[in-house]
Amino acid sequence: MTSPADLARQHTLRTAVARFDDLRTRDSLADPTAEDSVEAERLSQTEALELLALGQVITSKAGYGQQLAVRSAREAGATWSAIGRALDVSKQAAWEAHTRWIEDQAALHRASGHRGLDEVSAARAKRLAGPPES
Repeated sequence: MTSPADLARQHTLRTAVARFDDLRTRDSLADPTAEDSVEAERLSQTEALELLALGQVITSKAGYGQQLAVRSAREAGATWSAIGRALDVSKQAAWEAHTRWIEDQAALHRASGHRGLDEVSAARAKRLAGPPES
């Protein structure tokens, strides 16, 4: 079984989505009434598990990319209200998710020594995030 961590190293977000879409399409078009799995074109167990793991990879990579986009929006002068609207959440929820992400990235760096945000980068990200506006 291929794990999400293995697949994350093999795929970019784009290639993970393409493979996921291929497997999902094949799975959704398979004939569930066919008795022979070849005739039905159903996914093998390995492919079905890969589909699940790819979903995790996509969620993780998209979430990371979303937080980078939030940071870019803040750098461009966007308010938390505007960011919340873009994410279809409240400004408070957007701010909380982003500050939690910063903390998680700082913890990752402390644990790994190289991944995530170092102390200087985390402090800069916190300053950029600022408080949610009243």
